[in-house]
Amino acid sequence: MNTNFKDQAYAAAKELIALAGLKEGDLLVVGCSSSEILQEKIGTHSAPEIGMAVAEGILCACREAGVGLAAQCCEHLNRALILERKVAGLRGYPVVNARPMPKAGGSFATAVYDLLEDAVAVEHIAAEAGLDIGGTLIGMHLQEVAVPCRLTQKKIGEAILLAARTRPKFIGGERACYREDLK
Repeated sequence: MNTNFKDQAYAAAKELIALAGLKEGDLLVVGCSSSEILQEKIGTHSAPEIGMAVAEGILCACREAGVGLAAQCCEHLNRALILERKVAGLRGYPVVNARPMPKAGGSFATAVYDLLEDAVAVEHIAAEAGLDIGGTLIGMHLQEVAVPCRLTQKKIGEAILLAARTRPKFIGGERACYREDLK
């Protein structure tokens, strides 16, 4: 098994940011199971060192592009999200009082919390794109019309890697004209 999880995570995030056409100020939501990366059942083998490696890689790609990162916590924190206080404020997301830990929030969310300058938790977001590492089910945190993205890389470690971008809704019916740049 290739254990360079930081590089794998960086490459996946960088590719999705480009495919999705994310711009400065957009938000990338990521759910990550360190257990699944180790080929274990989600939620059973939390690995802080893997969470940190993946977080460092993804955060690097996000910072290069000026994109915000939202880390989805596990079910023990009701899938709350960790992001910069500034991003939460700019987007109007109310802050909640929770701090992830490896077995209550997850290793990845804990690492993101530790790496961000002023991390906070929020309950709901509407991100422009997302990465799901290991079947963490991030769909609830994407804007309404999600479009699957096929990445070159299919896994991080042993965890299946899924990606999505979002697009504006098509409204107006058969007589409507749509902008090609928004598809």
